[in-house]
Amino acid sequence: MVQFIESELLLLKKEISEMWSLVHGQLERAGEAALSLDKELAQQVIVRERRVNAFELKIDSDVEEVIALYNPVAIDLRFVLAMLKINSNLERLGDFAEGIARFVINNNDSVLELNLLKQLRLQEMLAEVLSMLDCTQRALEEENIELAVSVFAKDGLVDEINADATKVLANYILQHPESTLACLNLVGVFRKLERAGDHITNIAEEIVFFIDAKVLKHSRSKEE
Repeated sequence: MVQFIESELLLLKKEISEMWSLVHGQLERAGEAALSLDKELAQQVIVRERRVNAFELKIDSDVEEVIALYNPVAIDLRFVLAMLKINSNLERLGDFAEGIARFVINNNDSVLELNLLKQLRLQEMLAEVLSMLDCTQRALEEENIELAVSVFAKDGLVDEINADATKVLANYILQHPESTLACLNLVGVFRKLERAGDHITNIAEEIVFFIDAKVLKHSRSKEE
């Protein structure tokens, strides 16, 4: 029985890793599309969102099967429960990527001003979110708590950029009222990236829970 459950858990970990890579690609392409207003690239993200949803359902089904057939306990149970929650958070990241892509599809401006993009720090925010995603994936693969915890500080920078972007766009609207709709929609892009950071933080918490049996969610919210 032990041999069988170990092979099933390894398979589940491999599937989660593939889901991770898929979602990382979605966020990266959506961010690039937003920076360049590349509608073709944005359309690719929207089409591939169906793969993300299908993969989530497959992993959910596999988790249920492992629980039903092998009745895991202790660290194996923590691992399975963590994979279930991580899978859900990864699917939400896929949703955010799709939302960013739809901003690009619906945007009528041919290009965003380079000076505005620099002030907004959109590229920096995207890079930080992708870095958080990379860190959590490595943390799971290496079962490294320090790597997982390092994500919390990165999320602070993402929150800071999101807060500053709202102010920058408000000032830009005052000077360019004809771009009001595009700017308001762009606020949504920053909000989605900020929420992506929150979900990656949730993933980091699940990794700590799996490795060390510590629940960080409520203790961290009290500290903040």
